[in-house]
Amino acid sequence: MKNSEIKELTTPEIVEKVDLERSTLTRFKLNHAISPLENPLQIKVTRRNIARLVTELRHRQLTDK
Repeated sequence: MKNSEIKELTTPEIVEKVDLERSTLTRFKLNHAISPLENPLQIKVTRRNIARLVTELRHRQLTDK
């Protein structure tokens, strides 16, 4: 997910995406521990997506004050 796509989302949508991505990351980690994932880079991409989403949320909190 690109930063431009994230900026177009509303704040509740970003919060929902963060929850979804965190659950996806947990699932990827558990599956990878049991048997290797076909594409282990998915874990890295998911982690970075979470960071992008949380960064945008924090940016919005700071600019609203």
